[in-house]
Amino acid sequence: MKHAFGAWMTCACILYLVLSSPAQADGTTRTVRGVVFHDLNGDGRRDSREPGVASVKVSNGRDIVRTDAQGRYRLPLRDGDTLFVIKPAGWSLPRDAEGLPASWSHEVRRPVSGLRYGGRTRQRARSDFALLADGDPTPRRRMFVFGDPQPKSQRDVQHFADDIVAPLSQPGNTRFGISLGDVVDDDLSLYPAMKRVMQGLALPWVHIPGNHDLDYDAASDEASLESYRAAFGPDTLAWEEPGLAFIGMDDVIYRPTENPRYVGGLRDDQFLWLERYLATLDPDTLVIIGMHIHLFDSRPGREDFRSADRLRLFKLLESFPNRLLLTAHAHAQRHVWYGPEQGWHGQGLLHEYNVGTACGGYWGGVADAAGIPDATMEDGTPNGYATLDWDEQGQYQLLWHVARAPDDDAIRLHAPRVLRQGAWPGVRLYANVYMGDADSVVEMRVDDGPWQPMQHTIERDPWVIWHNLQDDAAGALRGYDRMTQAEDSTHLWRMNLPTDLALGTHRIDVRALDRWRGWVQASTSYRLAEWP
Repeated sequence: MKHAFGAWMTCACILYLVLSSPAQADGTTRTVRGVVFHDLNGDGRRDSREPGVASVKVSNGRDIVRTDAQGRYRLPLRDGDTLFVIKPAGWSLPRDAEGLPASWSHEVRRPVSGLRYGGRTRQRARSDFALLADGDPTPRRRMFVFGDPQPKSQRDVQHFADDIVAPLSQPGNTRFGISLGDVVDDDLSLYPAMKRVMQGLALPWVHIPGNHDLDYDAASDEASLESYRAAFGPDTLAWEEPGLAFIGMDDVIYRPTENPRYVGGLRDDQFLWLERYLATLDPDTLVIIGMHIHLFDSRPGREDFRSADRLRLFKLLESFPNRLLLTAHAHAQRHVWYGPEQGWHGQGLLHEYNVGTACGGYWGGVADAAGIPDATMEDGTPNGYATLDWDEQGQYQLLWHVARAPDDDAIRLHAPRVLRQGAWPGVRLYANVYMGDADSVVEMRVDDGPWQPMQHTIERDPWVIWHNLQDDAAGALRGYDRMTQAEDSTHLWRMNLPTDLALGTHRIDVRALDRWRGWVQASTSYRLAEWP
C-alpha cells in the first residue's frame, strides 16, 4: 500500500506540473492559492478540524490542477476567469442560497459595462471550496436531462414549474440534473424566477448556456455570456460520479456583425481545456458531453455546427469506448449515429441524443384543464424530459418522459375514425415513436391478426398538421400561443389500414422495440361502415 500511495502522489505531482503553469502576478494575472476541504459541520467555512481533500481537480477554464495531500492547490487567474472545482466522485457539493452548487467563483476586475441585464460585477474569486461527505448508502446512477425550458414570460415560468418540475419533487434515485441551454428565451431577467423554481427539485443542478441566454447587446462572443455567468457560473465545467464524467460546454459562437448572429462551435481555449481534462480520466469512464446546439446540420447547405470543430471534438473522444453527446436546441427529438463517413473513427458509432425540450413547442398549443398548454414539438414529440441511467461498465440507458404522463407513454397514433368498407385501402395509420430512429423495429396488427412491419418515413406528423389546421380555421384564439408548425419527423412510421374486414370497430395495436426499455406499445381503433 505504501508503494501504491507513493505512486499516486508521484502521478498527482506530475499532473499538477503538466496540466498547469501558474504565472506570477503581473498586473493581468495573479496566482491564487486555496484549499478544497471536507466540510464536517456543513457551514461552508473551513475551521482547524476540517481536513483538506487530496487529488481534487480545480480549474480556471484553461488549466487543471489536483490538490495535494493537504487539499492545497494554486492556479493563475486572469481578469474574467471563473475558478471552479470539479466535483469528485463520492463527494457532494454544498449549495448556495439560490440552490446552485457552491463550486465556483468569479475573478472580475474590469466588468463589462452597458449590458441591459447587468453582467458580472467587480469581485475577487474566493479560493477555498467545501466538499460534503456523500452519505448515500446506495449509489444512485440516474441523471435528469432537460432540453430548453425557454420561458418567454412569468406565465411560461409557471408552466415550467407546474408541468415539469412539480411532478418531480420526489426525485427518487436521481443523482443530479442538467439543463441543455436556453434557460430562458432572451429575457435574462427571468433567471431569478427560474432558479427559484429549480430549488423545488432539491437536487444539484448543472446549467449550460444556449443561444437565448446571450447578452445580445454585447460587442463580442467573449462578452456575450456575462449575465449568464453572473447567474450560473462557468460556461465550461465538469462533474464526476462513480463511472461517469459529465462535461458541460458552451457551444454557441456569437457573431454580432453576421447573419445569423450565432453558429455552433467551440473556442480554442475550450478545446485546450477539454484535452487536458480528458487526460485525467480513466479510459473506461463513461464520458458525456452536454452542449446546446446539435452537431448535425439540420438542412443541406446550412452549417449549424462548424464542421472543423466537430471533427476536432471527434478526435478528442476517439480513445474513449464509452461516450455520449447530449444536445438540444431543435425543439424536436432525434438520435444521430456518427461513423467514418461523418468523420468519426473511434470504436463503434458515436451517439448524439438530440434531446426534446421541456418547453416543447415554445409553450404553445391549447391548454388543458390545469391551464397548461399542449406544447407538442414540431416533430410530434410531446414536451417532457429525459433520464439517463448508467452502470459500472460505462453503459447507459435513455428514457423520454412525457410531461405529467405515465412512463409507458412512448408512442402517439394517428388514424381515421371511420372508413368505408371495401374502399381503396390507401388511408394510413401513423405511429410517432418518440425515442425511435430509422433502425427501430415498429409493427402493427389489426384485432388479433399477425404483426406486420410498418414503414419508416420522413414527413410531417399528421397529428401536428391537424392542430395547425384547427388553429387556422378557428374564429377565435384556441390558446395563448398556437401549436408550433409541423416539420419533418425522424421517428414516424406509417401503414395502410385494411378495408376488407367486417363492418364495425377494429382495434389497432402498434409496438416498437425501444433499444433501452424493450417493447413499448399503444392502441387505438377505427370503424368500417357502409355508405348509406
